[in-house]
Amino acid sequence: MNECIDIHTHIVPERFPAYAGKGRDVPWPSMAQAHACHKHVMLSGKIYRTVSDGCWSVPRRIEDMGAMRITRQAISPMPELLSYWLLLDDARSLIRYLNDTIATMLGEAPERFVGLGAVPLQDVDAAIRELEYCRKLGFAGVEIASHVNGTSIGDARFEPFFAAAEAMGAAIFVHALRPAGQERIVGPFSEQAVCFPGDIGLACASLITGGIGARHPRLRVAFSHGGGVMSILLARLVHAWNVLPKAKEALPESPAVTAKRFYYDELVFDPAAVRYVIAAFGASQIMVGSDYPFALGDPQPVKTLEASLLDAATLAAISSGNARRFLAL
Repeated sequence: MNECIDIHTHIVPERFPAYAGKGRDVPWPSMAQAHACHKHVMLSGKIYRTVSDGCWSVPRRIEDMGAMRITRQAISPMPELLSYWLLLDDARSLIRYLNDTIATMLGEAPERFVGLGAVPLQDVDAAIRELEYCRKLGFAGVEIASHVNGTSIGDARFEPFFAAAEAMGAAIFVHALRPAGQERIVGPFSEQAVCFPGDIGLACASLITGGIGARHPRLRVAFSHGGGVMSILLARLVHAWNVLPKAKEALPESPAVTAKRFYYDELVFDPAAVRYVIAAFGASQIMVGSDYPFALGDPQPVKTLEASLLDAATLAAISSGNARRFLAL
């Protein structure tokens, strides 16, 4: 395996500018020193997450990529920084800082990184303008969350954004964030462990059932965490489309057709699950995703792929070919 492209990795800036807006009690992020090469991401005076210097240090990332056998990363913000809950002016300021930070990292090692920036999707017009800025920076596209303050991304209000992304040839990477169902977690497990698969599945389903995916067939959208529950849900959606007249009237193509145009990472940890995701969506739509540098990611995604006993052509497609097509490299 000569090339391996990881489309699911995150950055956190080493520092944030001081808040300069006009709001009060704004959950503006800051960084506080932690142990060794780590820092605390602070929100509203509380530790949100403790992160390592792999989040911001290009040399450290490249060193870790070598150990992971990854030749290139698509880098996107830690999802909690997407800032849909901030006032628009505050969100635009923070998101511009994130995008400029990513651009700086790309400049240090352009052959090793691809940019997936952020947009203030709480305002579609502002999101389109920031997407244009990301494209001017040379980014492949942007990362968005599974919903915007509780509204699924498949809602009609977001269609102009997806239409613009399609027209620009921008890739869209969808990541779970503040997922549904957190109040029903039992035991000492995080929302990332329990609720992310359901939330990313809801996001994927919304782009199918709302028709945006069908109306914009050239749109390149990828879903994190193997698409979550979508691999199991898809057959049920197809059955509903076949037996419910209103569903068939609303959607001009089978949900399976739309779903198999989308892309998905293989971040499902188990070789049998990797094979199932491939069977559900097609070998041409699956890409490597590690969730680097976070603890709940896969520290050795290449080993997971190799353990999945794939033929050489499928392994090559998932390792690099599919990602090259998704990112338009």
